Amino acid sequence: QVQLLESGGGTVQPGGSLRLSCAVSGGTLSDYPMAWFRQAAGMEREFVAGVTRGGSSTSADSVKGRFTVSKDNAKNTVFLQMNKLKPEDTAVYSCAARGQSSATNAVYTRTASYEYWGQGTQVTVAS
Repeated sequence: QVQLLESGGGTVQPGGSLRLSCAVSGGTLSDYPMAWFRQAAGMEREFVAGVTRGGSSTSADSVKGRFTVSKDNAKNTVFLQMNKLKPEDTAVYSCAARGQSSATNAVYTRTASYEYWGQGTQVTVAS
């Protein structure tokens, strides 16, 4: 019943910025740990950043200091602010919600930890 819809992807130059949004419907955002994953061509899907039900956030080492995840519970929307983008950031970015039980401030980084997924949005960083 939970549905996720990503938006905000596009093509940017190296060093540029982009903000992705994930709109949650069919559920209440504050009930779910949320995360952003990405999958580059020929690569496995990897964890990018996540935010707990309580609002704590974390990010992968590859994007730490450049990407920031946040959420607005009132708007049922999760964001991923991406700064200082690099060509290696090029990938399909997907939003995920954990439907399984969770602790208030637990962070989940594995794909199997999430039940609901959006279809993804393409981010391309030109060389």
